[in-house]
Amino acid sequence: MTLEEFKESIKHKKGPNQSLSLPLQALWHDAKGDWDFAHTICQNAHNSDGDWVHAYLHRKEGDLSNANYWYGRAGKPEFNGSLEEEWEAMLTTFLANKS
Repeated sequence: MTLEEFKESIKHKKGPNQSLSLPLQALWHDAKGDWDFAHTICQNAHNSDGDWVHAYLHRKEGDLSNANYWYGRAGKPEFNGSLEEEWEAMLTTFLANKS
């Protein structure tokens, strides 16, 4: 799946493609405005990509101490850009690693 295809699916589908990784599914649901479900999904990923999404979601809600914990678990520094930039960075990274 390309970046453009992923973004297009957010506009037109009722749910993400189930073949996507859990972190990508979490980003999809976050883009649709379902923070709670995105949070549940990333918790079930049990990997560093899921931990990065988890950190992003807590940063988005304003819980920076919890976000910093999850950045540490993900092996990532705290993201200094906007939430939109971080979402795009995660999406680009996860899609590139899928191939």
